[in-house]
Amino acid sequence: MKKTTIALGFFVLLVQGCTYAISPEMTAQADKTLTFRQLQADPDTFKGKIIILGGTIEQTSNTPQGTVLEILEKPLDYWGKPKRTDKTGGYFLAVHPGYLDAMVYAPGREITVAAEIAGTRSKALGEREYSYPVVIVKELKLWGRQSRSWDRPQ
Repeated sequence: MKKTTIALGFFVLLVQGCTYAISPEMTAQADKTLTFRQLQADPDTFKGKIIILGGTIEQTSNTPQGTVLEILEKPLDYWGKPKRTDKTGGYFLAVHPGYLDAMVYAPGREITVAAEIAGTRSKALGEREYSYPVVIVKELKLWGRQSRSWDRPQ
């Protein structure tokens, strides 16, 4: 009996570890043909559509309307996790209607969001104005912190 319980527990953990970052219900609503490049070129054309995006959090700001995450887009892997790559389409703003702790949703954290396209917002990026695609978060997955080789004990 004990071996069966251990095997069942291992199977459950294995299945949970092998699921997509976003729920099947939200994934089914998403437009999988829409690319970040298309979104960035003309966000207003796609208003109201659901898209799944991910990347690295660059900045988190809490406002009266919710939390605004500035995210550097990265392509997603098979499981919906941002790939570790220098390839990026640029930045986007993800607006979460509730409060998200900026210490948890901190710069450098990887995130995947299912969100409704809301349009654009111009904002300073360094010395110039940048037109950010804006999405309203419907569901999100914050990925675990990655340890760096210099953080590990010797």
